[in-house]
Parts: sequence; C-alpha cells; structure tokens
Amino acid sequence: MGGDYLIAVLSNIGMISFIALSAYLLLVVGEISFGQQAFFAVSAYGSGIATAMWGWPIWLGLLWGALVAGVAALVVAIPTVRLRGLYFSVATLAFAEMVRLILEIFTYQVEIDGELVGPNGSDGFRDIRAIYDSNVSAFEYLLIIYGLLAVVLVGFLILERSRLGAIFRMIGEDPMLTEMQGLNVTAHKILAVVLAGVVAGIGGALYAHLTTYVEPKIFNVMLGVHGLAYGLIGGLGTAFGPLIGVAIDIGLLESIRAISGYRMIVFGGLVAVLLIVRPRGLLDEAAVHWLRVRWRELRRGLRRGWRRAEG
Repeated sequence: MGGDYLIAVLSNIGMISFIALSAYLLLVVGEISFGQQAFFAVSAYGSGIATAMWGWPIWLGLLWGALVAGVAALVVAIPTVRLRGLYFSVATLAFAEMVRLILEIFTYQVEIDGELVGPNGSDGFRDIRAIYDSNVSAFEYLLIIYGLLAVVLVGFLILERSRLGAIFRMIGEDPMLTEMQGLNVTAHKILAVVLAGVVAGIGGALYAHLTTYVEPKIFNVMLGVHGLAYGLIGGLGTAFGPLIGVAIDIGLLESIRAISGYRMIVFGGLVAVLLIVRPRGLLDEAAVHWLRVRWRELRRGLRRGWRRAEG
C-alpha cells in the first residue's frame, strides 16, 4: 500500500508540475494568470472524449488534448494580451470560470457496450479508461508522466538559452523598451500564452486518464492559484523553480502528518513570507547566476585536477 501511495503522490506531483510550468512561462513575460486551470480542464475533457468515446489510442488522445488546449489559449490570447497587469489577471480568471460553468452544463454522450459514456454536465465525465484497457500499470504511467515532463523541461531549458527566451524575459522586464528594439511584443505574448496553454494541456490530459473521472469543480480557481504560487515559491530564474514549488507543497507539506490539516495555512504563509524576503522566489535570476558561476568554477577545478593527475 505504501508503494501505491508513493506512486500516486509522485504522479500527482508530475501532473501538477505542468500547470506550474504553464503559469511560470507567463510570469516570465510579466503576466500573472489565474486561469491556467481552464486549459488543464479543456484538455482533460478533450483527450477523454478522444479515447473513451472516439476510440483513439492513448498517445493520440494526449496529443489531441494538448492541441485543443493550445487552440483555446490562442482564442484567449488574441483579445487579452494587450491587457496588462491586473486587467490581464482578471481576464484569465473570468475565462477560467466561464470554462468551468460551461462544463457544468456541457453534455455529450454516446452509447458504448450498452452504457452512456461522455461528459454529463455537473455529474462529470466517467470511464476514461484508456490506460487501464491497455493494461498500463500505475508505475508505467508514472514513467510516462515523468518522461513527458522531462521532454517539456528540456524544451524550457532550451528556450531559456535561446533568443526567444531572451525576448520573453525582456518583455517581462520592460515591454516598452522591447518595442523600441523593433520587436512585436503582442505577437510574442500570444506565442507565450499558446505555449503555456499547451503545457497545461499535457498535464490535463494525463490527469484525466489517470483518475478516469473528471468533473467541473476540480478545475476551480484554487488550482490556478496554486499553479501560480508554485512559480513564485520556486523562483523565476529557471524552469526548475516551479518544480521545487510543487515538491514543497505536494511532496513535503502533504507528507508531514502533523501539519496536514493546516497545509493550506502553512502554504499561504510560506508564499507570503517568500514574496517579502525573495520576491522572485528561491531560484531567482541572481541565485541561478550564482549557481552557474560556481558550477563553471567546479568544472575548471576538476579539469585542472585531471590534468595534474595525468601529468
């Protein structure tokens, strides 16, 4: 039972990491989103429909969910990216609540083996059983989750070292100055919102197939707030930051039984303290730079040691 519980916790950490990375990308471009749970939800329903109702294979269902989330993010991005600060945050929250309320009344069912399958409004969407019908074990699915997370994380690390990543950070620091450099801030923000939607969508598709059941109330505002808070806790200097935030909340605070009943209070207090002490999180840009410098010095020292040993 202990092993099953550990796999469940690790799976949850992995899936929630996608929504944390999604919110982190928007923080990098200087925008706070309270609505990334909307893309998580859209993908969960979309991928579930693809596999449970249309009979698609699991890999195609996951891809479809991410694509649907990306399209939804594009629809949101076009009218909202010109908004800034609080206005953008409110717009994303309004969109997420709109999606949740639509799912409360959304009904689309077909008969499969004598039973109705599909979204049924507030009663949710049951029997998303593609991984179980394919005899994928919980441990194997855990490997799938972390394999996809590793791919996304590598993509983020490549992005951080690319020109596009530098432009995203320029926009986050000073959008007006970025415009003066001849760069289209609006187009780059739309791209960031779409990429963030796709990332959240991967997590949503994975979540639906692991739990086999989703309902609208799962995708409430607190899911978006937590996703945002993970980036603020872990730090905005690197994509590893949000993962640290998820690990602290779900991996650490949830596992300490003495404070499990007060987890939300402790988590909220931690966010408040960090916003005061380290406004850009534990792994902020300065901390990441310091770590990179120390790593280079360590490598140089090791090389000199090897040369002396060889000589």
